[in-house]
Amino acid sequence: MALITCRNLSVGYDFDIIIQNLNFEVNSGDYLCIVGENGSGKSTLMKTLLHLQSPISGTILTGDGLMPNEIGYLPQQTQIQKDFPASVKEIVLSGCQGRRGKRPFYNKYEKEIARKNMEQMGIISLSDRCYRELSGGQQQRVLLARALCATRKILLLDEPVSGLDPIVTQEMYQLIRDLNMDGITIIMISHDIESSLDYASHILHIGRNWFYGTKEAYLQSDLGKNFLLQGGESVHE
Repeated sequence: MALITCRNLSVGYDFDIIIQNLNFEVNSGDYLCIVGENGSGKSTLMKTLLHLQSPISGTILTGDGLMPNEIGYLPQQTQIQKDFPASVKEIVLSGCQGRRGKRPFYNKYEKEIARKNMEQMGIISLSDRCYRELSGGQQQRVLLARALCATRKILLLDEPVSGLDPIVTQEMYQLIRDLNMDGITIIMISHDIESSLDYASHILHIGRNWFYGTKEAYLQSDLGKNFLLQGGESVHE
């Protein structure tokens, strides 16, 4: 059974529909990239998948034992978040809040989860550093470690390489690919169509028209061919 299934899904704000009658599913082990024109509703769709806002119509079903608190999320960073005055280990450990429930303190098991995720992301040596003193790439590794504290099943990533230099961007893509190879399902919004096609197993293109299917099928579709010719930068009016 699919981890997430969307049926006739319409999303937007205050009944202003941005995406209408969307149908797709995400299976365990998939690497789904969400692409499309600027303003086409990619972030709105992700917030709806996370239940941060309600769909205008349609349904979102979870399966294969996936619980709402087992979805890791790496949002786009704001400047305020980049300047957050907390230590790396405090931020990573906060990803265990869903596990902690109403307990006032984190237990040894949760602290060990945070330590292992910092180690996996190569930031264990930064654990006592202040988050706002880190580089952009280091901050993204911290947030990825935090997201992993919530799940070993599925990660939702909203433009995880935005603002990073080319070398750090490729390092981040490799980290995400390694997680996927380890069995973690990836749903990622990306404006970088070329890298999306390098790493994704499936593509969801939203905009005036939409497409869902394998990367290979997208490359053969008229929508995919036209979007690639435009460099993935056309604007949705």
